[in-house]
Amino acid sequence: MSFIWKVFFSSYVLSHWSMRHFFDQMRKIPKPVHIIFCTVDHYEPGTGNASPKVECERVDLLLREFPRLSDAHLDSSGNRARRTWFFRPHYHRLGNLKKLVSLCEKGYGEIELHLHHGKTRPDTAANLEKTIRQCIADYSRFGIFGMENRSKRFGFIHGDWALNNSSGGRFCGVDDETSVLKRTGCYADFTFPSRGRSNPLRINSIFYARSRPGRPKSHRTGKPVRAAGLQEGGLMMIQGPLFPSFNGGGAASLRIVGDRIGMAPMAIRHVDSWVSAGIHVKGRPNWVFVKTHTHGAVDHEAVLGPNMNSILSYLEAEYNDGRNYLLHYATAREAYNIIRAIEAGEAGDNPEAYRNYAVAPPVYDSSPDCREVSFELKRLVFSTYPGP
Repeated sequence: MSFIWKVFFSSYVLSHWSMRHFFDQMRKIPKPVHIIFCTVDHYEPGTGNASPKVECERVDLLLREFPRLSDAHLDSSGNRARRTWFFRPHYHRLGNLKKLVSLCEKGYGEIELHLHHGKTRPDTAANLEKTIRQCIADYSRFGIFGMENRSKRFGFIHGDWALNNSSGGRFCGVDDETSVLKRTGCYADFTFPSRGRSNPLRINSIFYARSRPGRPKSHRTGKPVRAAGLQEGGLMMIQGPLFPSFNGGGAASLRIVGDRIGMAPMAIRHVDSWVSAGIHVKGRPNWVFVKTHTHGAVDHEAVLGPNMNSILSYLEAEYNDGRNYLLHYATAREAYNIIRAIEAGEAGDNPEAYRNYAVAPPVYDSSPDCREVSFELKRLVFSTYPGP
Protein backbone atom coordinates (compact mmCIF):
# COMPACT_ATOMS: atom_id res chain seq x y z
CA MET A 1 0.00 0.00 0.00
CA SER A 2 1.52 3.36 -1.05
CA PHE A 3 2.17 6.09 1.49
CA ILE A 4 -0.18 8.50 -0.32
CA TRP A 5 -2.99 5.96 -0.28
CA LYS A 6 -2.42 5.21 3.41
CA VAL A 7 -2.64 8.91 4.27
CA PHE A 8 -5.77 9.40 2.16
CA PHE A 9 -7.51 6.30 3.44
CA SER A 10 -6.62 6.97 7.08
CA SER A 11 -7.94 10.52 6.79
CA TYR A 12 -11.07 9.29 5.04
CA VAL A 13 -11.88 6.70 7.69
CA LEU A 14 -11.12 9.13 10.53
CA SER A 15 -13.36 11.86 9.09
CA HIS A 16 -16.15 9.39 8.35
CA TRP A 17 -15.92 7.97 11.88
CA SER A 18 -15.92 11.41 13.49
CA MET A 19 -18.89 12.67 11.49
CA ARG A 20 -20.94 9.55 12.14
CA HIS A 21 -20.34 9.75 15.88
CA PHE A 22 -21.24 13.44 15.88
CA PHE A 23 -24.63 12.67 14.31
CA ASP A 24 -25.13 9.68 16.60
CA GLN A 25 -25.01 12.07 19.53
CA MET A 26 -27.84 14.06 17.95
CA ARG A 27 -30.28 11.16 17.70
CA LYS A 28 -31.78 8.77 20.17
CA ILE A 29 -31.41 5.10 19.25
CA PRO A 30 -34.21 2.93 20.67
CA LYS A 31 -33.29 0.34 23.30
CA PRO A 32 -32.52 -2.44 23.40
CA VAL A 33 -29.86 -2.50 20.69
CA HIS A 34 -29.67 -5.91 19.04
CA ILE A 35 -26.11 -7.00 18.18
CA ILE A 36 -26.05 -9.53 15.34
CA PHE A 37 -22.54 -11.00 15.55
CA CYS A 38 -21.16 -12.98 12.63
CA THR A 39 -17.68 -14.43 12.08
CA VAL A 40 -16.74 -15.41 8.54
CA ASP A 41 -13.70 -17.61 8.07
CA HIS A 42 -11.62 -17.54 4.88
CA TYR A 43 -11.00 -21.23 5.46
CA GLU A 44 -7.89 -22.43 3.62
CA PRO A 45 -6.32 -25.40 5.42
CA GLY A 46 -3.56 -25.89 2.85
CA THR A 47 -2.45 -22.27 2.68
CA GLY A 48 1.26 -21.53 2.92
CA ASN A 49 2.19 -24.64 0.93
CA ALA A 50 1.32 -26.78 3.92
CA SER A 51 2.11 -30.46 3.66
CA PRO A 52 -0.84 -32.88 3.43
CA LYS A 53 -0.11 -33.88 7.03
CA VAL A 54 -0.30 -30.29 8.29
CA GLU A 55 -3.38 -29.62 6.18
CA CYS A 56 -5.23 -32.55 7.73
CA GLU A 57 -4.05 -31.60 11.23
CA ARG A 58 -5.50 -28.11 10.80
CA VAL A 59 -8.92 -29.49 9.87
CA ASP A 60 -8.85 -32.04 12.69
CA LEU A 61 -7.94 -29.29 15.16
CA LEU A 62 -10.99 -27.31 14.07
CA LEU A 63 -13.26 -30.33 14.46
CA ARG A 64 -11.90 -30.99 17.93
CA GLU A 65 -11.67 -27.45 19.35
CA PHE A 66 -14.49 -25.45 17.80
CA PRO A 67 -17.30 -27.44 19.47
CA ARG A 68 -15.65 -26.80 22.85
CA LEU A 69 -15.50 -23.08 22.16
CA SER A 70 -18.99 -22.90 20.70
CA ASP A 71 -20.69 -24.89 23.45
CA ALA A 72 -19.29 -22.53 26.09
CA HIS A 73 -20.94 -19.41 24.61
CA LEU A 74 -24.64 -18.67 24.26
CA ASP A 75 -26.47 -15.58 23.03
CA SER A 76 -29.65 -13.98 24.35
CA SER A 77 -31.82 -16.77 22.90
CA GLY A 78 -29.57 -19.67 23.87
CA ASN A 79 -27.94 -20.07 20.45
CA ARG A 80 -24.36 -21.34 20.50
CA ALA A 81 -21.58 -19.23 19.01
CA ARG A 82 -21.31 -20.19 15.37
CA ARG A 83 -19.06 -19.59 12.39
CA THR A 84 -19.37 -19.48 8.62
CA TRP A 85 -16.58 -21.19 6.73
CA PHE A 86 -16.08 -19.72 3.26
CA PHE A 87 -14.39 -22.69 1.67
CA ARG A 88 -12.07 -22.50 -1.30
CA PRO A 89 -12.34 -25.29 -3.93
CA HIS A 90 -8.54 -25.55 -4.09
CA TYR A 91 -8.72 -27.35 -0.73
CA HIS A 92 -11.55 -29.71 -1.54
CA ARG A 93 -9.14 -32.62 -1.14
CA LEU A 94 -7.98 -35.07 1.52
CA GLY A 95 -11.56 -35.25 2.75
CA ASN A 96 -11.40 -31.66 4.06
CA LEU A 97 -14.82 -30.58 2.85
CA LYS A 98 -16.48 -33.79 4.02
CA LYS A 99 -15.07 -33.23 7.52
CA LEU A 100 -16.20 -29.62 7.57
CA VAL A 101 -19.70 -30.67 6.58
CA SER A 102 -19.76 -33.09 9.53
CA LEU A 103 -19.22 -30.09 11.83
CA CYS A 104 -22.09 -28.22 10.18
CA GLU A 105 -24.35 -31.26 10.53
CA LYS A 106 -24.06 -30.79 14.29
CA GLY A 107 -25.19 -27.16 14.08
CA TYR A 108 -21.86 -25.41 14.63
CA GLY A 109 -21.98 -23.29 11.51
CA GLU A 110 -22.41 -23.15 7.76
CA ILE A 111 -20.32 -23.27 4.58
CA GLU A 112 -20.26 -20.69 1.80
CA LEU A 113 -18.02 -20.00 -1.22
CA HIS A 114 -14.52 -18.51 -1.19
CA LEU A 115 -12.83 -18.19 -4.57
CA HIS A 116 -9.36 -17.19 -5.73
CA HIS A 117 -8.96 -16.71 -9.47
CA GLY A 118 -7.12 -14.69 -12.11
CA LYS A 119 -3.59 -15.12 -10.74
CA THR A 120 -1.55 -16.44 -13.68
CA ARG A 121 -3.84 -14.86 -16.28
CA PRO A 122 -6.98 -12.72 -16.07
CA ASP A 123 -10.14 -14.74 -15.70
CA THR A 124 -13.14 -14.17 -17.97
CA ALA A 125 -16.80 -13.75 -17.12
CA ALA A 126 -17.63 -16.95 -19.01
CA ASN A 127 -15.01 -19.04 -17.22
CA LEU A 128 -15.96 -17.52 -13.86
CA GLU A 129 -19.62 -18.39 -14.39
CA LYS A 130 -18.73 -21.98 -15.31
CA THR A 131 -16.46 -22.20 -12.26
CA ILE A 132 -19.13 -20.98 -9.84
CA ARG A 133 -21.80 -23.24 -11.28
CA GLN A 134 -19.45 -26.22 -11.02
CA CYS A 135 -18.63 -25.24 -7.42
CA ILE A 136 -22.33 -25.29 -6.64
CA ALA A 137 -22.66 -28.72 -8.24
CA ASP A 138 -19.66 -30.14 -6.36
CA TYR A 139 -20.54 -28.64 -2.98
CA SER A 140 -24.21 -29.57 -3.33
CA ARG A 141 -23.30 -33.24 -3.05
CA PHE A 142 -22.96 -32.49 0.67
CA GLY A 143 -26.12 -30.36 0.86
CA ILE A 144 -24.09 -27.14 0.98
CA PHE A 145 -25.89 -23.84 0.22
CA GLY A 146 -29.43 -22.89 1.15
CA MET A 147 -32.38 -22.57 -1.19
CA GLU A 148 -34.59 -19.65 -2.18
CA ASN A 149 -37.35 -20.07 -4.74
CA ARG A 150 -36.06 -23.59 -5.46
CA SER A 151 -32.61 -22.29 -6.44
CA LYS A 152 -29.30 -22.62 -4.64
CA ARG A 153 -28.08 -19.36 -3.05
CA PHE A 154 -24.59 -18.69 -1.72
CA GLY A 155 -22.58 -16.08 0.16
CA PHE A 156 -19.26 -15.05 -1.39
CA ILE A 157 -15.80 -13.88 -0.35
CA HIS A 158 -13.32 -12.97 -3.08
CA GLY A 159 -9.72 -14.10 -2.74
CA ASP A 160 -7.06 -11.40 -2.36
CA TRP A 161 -9.86 -8.81 -1.86
CA ALA A 162 -9.87 -8.31 -5.64
CA LEU A 163 -13.64 -8.28 -6.24
CA ASN A 164 -14.64 -6.76 -9.59
CA ASN A 165 -11.04 -6.61 -10.79
CA SER A 166 -10.32 -3.95 -8.17
CA SER A 167 -6.64 -4.74 -7.52
CA GLY A 168 -5.15 -3.23 -10.63
CA GLY A 169 -5.97 -6.19 -12.84
CA ARG A 170 -4.43 -8.78 -10.52
CA PHE A 171 -6.21 -11.78 -8.98
CA CYS A 172 -9.45 -11.37 -10.91
CA GLY A 173 -9.83 -10.07 -14.48
CA VAL A 174 -13.64 -9.73 -14.48
CA ASP A 175 -14.69 -6.08 -14.24
CA ASP A 176 -18.40 -6.83 -13.92
CA GLU A 177 -18.03 -9.68 -11.45
CA THR A 178 -21.06 -8.67 -9.41
CA SER A 179 -23.33 -9.41 -12.38
CA VAL A 180 -21.87 -12.91 -12.69
CA LEU A 181 -22.33 -13.48 -8.98
CA LYS A 182 -25.96 -12.34 -9.07
CA ARG A 183 -26.67 -14.49 -12.11
CA THR A 184 -25.28 -17.61 -10.44
CA GLY A 185 -27.20 -17.19 -7.16
CA CYS A 186 -25.01 -15.11 -4.84
CA TYR A 187 -27.13 -13.47 -2.16
CA ALA A 188 -24.42 -11.20 -0.71
CA ASP A 189 -20.71 -10.46 -0.68
CA PHE A 190 -18.79 -10.57 2.64
CA THR A 191 -15.28 -9.71 1.35
CA PHE A 192 -14.72 -6.30 2.90
CA PRO A 193 -13.18 -4.32 4.53
CA SER A 194 -9.71 -4.70 3.05
CA ARG A 195 -7.95 -1.42 3.99
CA GLY A 196 -6.51 -1.45 0.46
CA ARG A 197 -7.45 0.20 -2.82
CA SER A 198 -10.10 -2.43 -3.48
CA ASN A 199 -12.11 -1.30 -0.45
CA PRO A 200 -15.46 0.42 -1.12
CA LEU A 201 -15.65 4.13 -0.48
CA ARG A 202 -18.97 3.50 1.24
CA ILE A 203 -17.51 2.11 4.47
CA ASN A 204 -19.21 0.76 7.61
CA SER A 205 -22.43 0.12 5.74
CA ILE A 206 -24.68 -2.43 4.07
CA PHE A 207 -25.41 -1.44 0.49
CA TYR A 208 -26.14 -2.60 -3.04
CA ALA A 209 -23.23 -2.45 -5.49
CA ARG A 210 -24.33 -1.53 -8.98
CA SER A 211 -23.00 -3.08 -12.17
CA ARG A 212 -20.57 -0.93 -14.20
CA PRO A 213 -19.86 -2.91 -17.41
CA GLY A 214 -16.35 -2.34 -18.71
CA ARG A 215 -15.21 -0.58 -15.54
CA PRO A 216 -13.54 -2.27 -12.56
CA LYS A 217 -14.53 -1.90 -8.91
CA SER A 218 -18.27 -1.55 -9.40
CA HIS A 219 -18.62 -2.02 -5.64
CA ARG A 220 -16.85 1.26 -4.84
CA THR A 221 -20.19 2.80 -3.94
CA GLY A 222 -23.92 2.16 -4.25
CA LYS A 223 -27.28 2.62 -2.57
CA PRO A 224 -27.72 1.72 1.10
CA VAL A 225 -30.12 -1.04 2.07
CA ARG A 226 -33.15 0.59 3.69
CA ALA A 227 -35.90 -0.55 6.02
CA ALA A 228 -39.16 -1.02 4.12
CA GLY A 229 -37.21 -0.18 0.98
CA LEU A 230 -36.78 -1.66 -2.47
CA GLN A 231 -34.27 -4.29 -3.49
CA GLU A 232 -32.00 -2.18 -5.66
CA GLY A 233 -31.01 -4.90 -8.12
CA GLY A 234 -27.30 -4.87 -7.41
CA LEU A 235 -25.32 -7.25 -5.21
CA MET A 236 -25.71 -6.72 -1.47
CA MET A 237 -22.43 -5.87 0.26
CA ILE A 238 -22.33 -6.78 3.96
CA GLN A 239 -19.21 -5.17 5.39
CA GLY A 240 -17.31 -5.44 8.63
CA PRO A 241 -16.22 -2.39 10.63
CA LEU A 242 -13.34 -0.04 9.86
CA PHE A 243 -12.27 2.37 12.57
CA PRO A 244 -9.37 4.57 13.72
CA SER A 245 -7.21 3.49 16.64
CA PHE A 246 -4.60 5.65 18.34
CA ASN A 247 -2.29 3.03 19.77
CA GLY A 248 0.15 5.47 21.33
CA GLY A 249 -2.17 8.36 22.01
CA GLY A 250 -0.75 10.86 19.49
CA ALA A 251 -1.56 11.55 15.85
CA ALA A 252 1.48 9.59 14.69
CA SER A 253 0.06 6.45 16.31
CA LEU A 254 -3.11 6.48 14.18
CA ARG A 255 -3.90 3.09 12.69
CA ILE A 256 -6.92 1.99 10.71
CA VAL A 257 -8.23 -1.23 12.18
CA GLY A 258 -10.70 -3.59 10.58
CA ASP A 259 -12.73 -6.65 11.38
CA ARG A 260 -10.00 -9.28 11.39
CA ILE A 261 -9.42 -11.60 14.30
CA GLY A 262 -5.86 -12.55 13.43
CA MET A 263 -2.82 -14.36 14.70
CA ALA A 264 -1.95 -11.91 17.46
CA PRO A 265 -4.24 -11.52 20.48
CA MET A 266 -6.73 -8.76 19.74
CA ALA A 267 -7.27 -5.80 22.04
CA ILE A 268 -10.65 -6.25 23.70
CA ARG A 269 -11.31 -2.52 23.30
CA HIS A 270 -11.72 -3.20 19.58
CA VAL A 271 -14.93 -5.08 20.36
CA ASP A 272 -16.41 -1.79 21.55
CA SER A 273 -15.32 -0.17 18.28
CA TRP A 274 -16.97 -2.97 16.27
CA VAL A 275 -20.25 -2.16 17.98
CA SER A 276 -19.70 1.60 17.81
CA ALA A 277 -19.28 1.36 14.03
CA GLY A 278 -23.05 0.96 14.09
CA ILE A 279 -23.39 -0.93 10.81
CA HIS A 280 -27.12 -1.22 10.21
CA VAL A 281 -29.90 -1.10 7.66
CA LYS A 282 -31.01 2.49 7.15
CA GLY A 283 -34.08 3.09 9.27
CA ARG A 284 -33.32 0.38 11.85
CA PRO A 285 -30.32 1.75 13.80
CA ASN A 286 -30.91 -0.44 16.84
CA TRP A 287 -30.16 -3.66 14.91
CA VAL A 288 -26.38 -3.53 14.58
CA PHE A 289 -24.47 -6.00 12.42
CA VAL A 290 -20.94 -6.89 13.51
CA LYS A 291 -19.28 -8.95 10.77
CA THR A 292 -15.77 -10.10 11.69
CA HIS A 293 -13.41 -12.26 9.67
CA THR A 294 -10.47 -14.56 10.18
CA HIS A 295 -8.20 -16.94 8.32
CA GLY A 296 -8.96 -19.67 10.80
CA ALA A 297 -6.71 -22.41 9.45
CA VAL A 298 -3.58 -20.35 10.18
CA ASP A 299 -5.07 -18.11 12.89
CA HIS A 300 -6.21 -21.08 14.95
CA GLU A 301 -4.43 -19.97 18.11
CA ALA A 302 -6.43 -16.73 18.04
CA VAL A 303 -9.81 -18.10 16.98
CA LEU A 304 -9.97 -21.48 18.70
CA GLY A 305 -8.35 -20.65 22.01
CA PRO A 306 -8.29 -18.10 24.85
CA ASN A 307 -8.32 -15.03 22.58
CA MET A 308 -11.63 -15.92 20.95
CA ASN A 309 -13.00 -17.10 24.26
CA SER A 310 -12.23 -13.65 25.71
CA ILE A 311 -13.89 -11.87 22.77
CA LEU A 312 -17.08 -13.89 23.09
CA SER A 313 -17.10 -13.60 26.88
CA TYR A 314 -16.75 -9.82 26.60
CA LEU A 315 -19.62 -9.63 24.10
CA GLU A 316 -21.82 -11.65 26.45
CA ALA A 317 -20.87 -9.55 29.48
CA GLU A 318 -21.15 -6.10 27.90
CA TYR A 319 -23.68 -6.49 25.09
CA ASN A 320 -26.26 -8.92 26.40
CA ASP A 321 -27.79 -7.41 29.52
CA GLY A 322 -31.37 -7.79 28.25
CA ARG A 323 -32.18 -4.14 28.76
CA ASN A 324 -29.71 -2.06 26.74
CA TYR A 325 -28.35 -4.83 24.53
CA LEU A 326 -29.31 -8.26 23.23
CA LEU A 327 -26.72 -10.46 21.53
CA HIS A 328 -27.45 -12.75 18.59
CA TYR A 329 -24.85 -15.17 17.17
CA ALA A 330 -25.52 -15.62 13.45
CA THR A 331 -24.13 -17.27 10.34
CA ALA A 332 -23.60 -15.20 7.19
CA ARG A 333 -26.84 -16.56 5.73
CA GLU A 334 -28.78 -15.77 8.90
CA ALA A 335 -27.43 -12.22 9.01
CA TYR A 336 -28.47 -11.73 5.40
CA ASN A 337 -31.96 -13.07 6.12
CA ILE A 338 -32.38 -10.66 9.01
CA ILE A 339 -31.33 -7.80 6.72
CA ARG A 340 -33.84 -8.92 4.10
CA ALA A 341 -36.60 -8.96 6.70
CA ILE A 342 -35.82 -5.38 7.71
CA GLU A 343 -35.74 -4.35 4.06
CA ALA A 344 -39.13 -5.99 3.51
CA GLY A 345 -40.62 -3.87 6.30
CA GLU A 346 -41.24 -6.66 8.78
CA ALA A 347 -42.47 -5.10 11.99
CA GLY A 348 -41.20 -7.67 14.48
CA ASP A 349 -38.90 -6.49 17.26
CA ASN A 350 -36.75 -9.65 17.55
CA PRO A 351 -34.18 -10.69 14.90
CA GLU A 352 -34.60 -14.32 15.98
CA ALA A 353 -37.82 -14.51 13.96
CA TYR A 354 -35.98 -13.88 10.70
CA ARG A 355 -32.95 -16.18 10.66
CA ASN A 356 -34.47 -18.19 7.80
CA TYR A 357 -36.53 -15.41 6.26
CA ALA A 358 -35.43 -15.65 2.59
CA VAL A 359 -32.73 -18.29 2.13
CA ALA A 360 -33.61 -21.60 3.78
CA PRO A 361 -30.99 -23.40 5.89
CA PRO A 362 -28.85 -25.99 4.11
CA VAL A 363 -29.50 -29.66 4.80
CA TYR A 364 -25.97 -30.98 5.34
CA ASP A 365 -25.02 -34.57 4.60
CA SER A 366 -21.45 -35.77 5.15
CA SER A 367 -22.18 -39.34 4.06
CA PRO A 368 -21.20 -39.14 0.35
CA ASP A 369 -17.81 -40.73 -0.27
CA CYS A 370 -16.35 -37.68 -2.00
CA ARG A 371 -12.89 -36.76 -0.79
CA GLU A 372 -11.79 -34.34 -3.51
CA VAL A 373 -12.86 -31.86 -6.12
CA SER A 374 -14.22 -33.05 -9.46
CA PHE A 375 -11.92 -33.09 -12.46
CA GLU A 376 -14.02 -30.42 -14.19
CA LEU A 377 -13.96 -27.99 -11.26
CA LYS A 378 -10.23 -28.51 -10.77
CA ARG A 379 -9.66 -27.74 -14.45
CA LEU A 380 -11.69 -24.53 -14.28
CA VAL A 381 -10.18 -23.26 -11.01
CA PHE A 382 -6.58 -24.15 -11.74
CA SER A 383 -6.69 -22.66 -15.24
CA THR A 384 -6.22 -19.15 -13.79
CA TYR A 385 -5.06 -19.85 -10.21
CA PRO A 386 -2.94 -23.01 -10.09
CA GLY A 387 -1.15 -22.51 -6.79
CA PRO A 388 -2.35 -23.08 -3.24
